Amino acid sequence: MNVLGDWESYYFYPVINFLHSLKTILSHTQIAITIKRLAHQVLENHIQLENTVLIGLQPRGIFLSDKIVDAMKELVAPELIQYGKLDITFYRDDVRKELHLANKTDIAFSIENKNVILIDDVLWTGRTIRAALDALLDFGRPKKVELCVLIDRRFSREYPIQANYVGRAIDTFVNQKVMVYLNREDAPLSVELIDPL
Repeated sequence: MNVLGDWESYYFYPVINFLHSLKTILSHTQIAITIKRLAHQVLENHIQLENTVLIGLQPRGIFLSDKIVDAMKELVAPELIQYGKLDITFYRDDVRKELHLANKTDIAFSIENKNVILIDDVLWTGRTIRAALDALLDFGRPKKVELCVLIDRRFSREYPIQANYVGRAIDTFVNQKVMVYLNREDAPLSVELIDPL
């Protein structure tokens, strides 16, 4: 995804704001409502999460998946939720071209013949999800895989991948950047669209 890294995203926000034209896609309040909606939609299709597991994609997808899981805990018994985190660093097709820092994979359950819901912050080219599907097979053969994202950038898809649960679908140009701020403690949560000046 053409999204700035964590250091740029979370520590140099004023610089980004100065150099680029910003448009708010989702405000703090809208994000909270959207996360609850996504949690409800997943539970509508997977009653009591029977035979269903949730997996957040490292690194940025886990900020969304953590919040969705927290929302689900208000709707179903927490012990019904099987939640893991998946690192796809070495499954990326650009791993030999760029330096990537590996993150932790934490999947303490079998996904064999399970319904797996992958959770990520932004769907754009589809390359991240393609890598996630490859990584997932190392843990078993799921019955079905679904995708939940906060933002769906509908243009510039490079793989035939679509999300089953979408917070907000937007149309963007290649030179635009989508910034998702879900783990800031000193500022409101938001999703911003950045246009180069």
